Amino acid sequence: MNSHLRREIIRYGEFAQACYDSFDFDPHSKYCGSCKYQGSRFFEKLGMADRGYQISRYLYATSDINLPNFFQKSKLSSVWSTHANWMGYVAVCTDEDQVKRLGRRDVVVSWRGTVTYLEWIYDLKDILHSPNFTDDPSIKMELGFYDLYTKKESNCNYCSFSAREQVLAEIKRLVEYYDGEELKLGLNLVNDGENTDKIPITVYSFAGPRVGNLKFKERCEELGVKVLRVINVHDKVPTVPGIFANEKLQFQKYLEETISFPWSYAHVGVELALDHSHSPFLKPTNDPGCAHNLEAHLHLLDGYHGKGRRFCLANKRDIALVNKDCNFLKREYGVPPHWRQDENKGMVRNSDGRWVLPERPRVEAHPYDISHHLQKVLKIASGSSQLKGAQ
Repeated sequence: MNSHLRREIIRYGEFAQACYDSFDFDPHSKYCGSCKYQGSRFFEKLGMADRGYQISRYLYATSDINLPNFFQKSKLSSVWSTHANWMGYVAVCTDEDQVKRLGRRDVVVSWRGTVTYLEWIYDLKDILHSPNFTDDPSIKMELGFYDLYTKKESNCNYCSFSAREQVLAEIKRLVEYYDGEELKLGLNLVNDGENTDKIPITVYSFAGPRVGNLKFKERCEELGVKVLRVINVHDKVPTVPGIFANEKLQFQKYLEETISFPWSYAHVGVELALDHSHSPFLKPTNDPGCAHNLEAHLHLLDGYHGKGRRFCLANKRDIALVNKDCNFLKREYGVPPHWRQDENKGMVRNSDGRWVLPERPRVEAHPYDISHHLQKVLKIASGSSQLKGAQ
């Protein structure tokens, strides 16, 4: 493992971890399903103010999708939204020293995964759907993830635009704002005509399931999207959709490697496989949540030096982070499980001496110019598609 590469993968993994650390998943909170922090103080609240990035916008998705138990809802009457969940953010590198180090203006699109118990992943409907942003019907995505990316709710301020539309509009705005600079993006999908500025796109995926079929994989490769998938070999989530009985595993492997069936699910990109049993800090466990935990993946990245090499923490990343939201460290290290929470669970005393959950400033739903930039993207994409048809 190259030391510079290790640091970069961990750095982007921490941008993803920020989605979990800032998400309000307490069903007793009236703000459940939202981000706990204002965008202007997001990285400061998470102890990441020194990273040199600023939040450009928050991303939302409608909860009316085909992914069971994916979204968190408050048990109280909804205060901020009955239809939306906060999914992540777009951030841009604003520190000029960091821009110089990277050799580009870096734009990060960070998505969270599930924050509920992992049983939902086993309920994934094994249904492939043709995306409406490609002309090739053989390219298919898993229906739930397609809905997550494309569905919207006109009656909700936070998801009147789909997650896809929110991302496309914001990236277009940033491209125009930093006109003339070299940019680099981290995005989930890009299609013909939508990346007209030919910005290099890299995806760092941590513990992700399969998203689409073999044609989906091939199309991503044709478009030049670079994907690195970091997995734990004991984690079951990267094996779905498409869990097969033991006697069918070899047959499925044969299909994936030799025949491009449109209904065969396939991973995209290069796999970096880690093994939590190699870490001397972690205890044996059958808890699927531990094997899937993102902080555990970042811990494994810090100690991985290559196949067959001794596990040794290269950057001395604090092992206590592993137990933020799980019980994975050996007891001898004295770190309590599930230790990360807001002080007094966010409760404060008001002027009357009563303990209450303070009101939060209302977060802006969509910027006023989102339609303007989205229409630019769609117009360019439409023109590109027509030109291809004429050719």
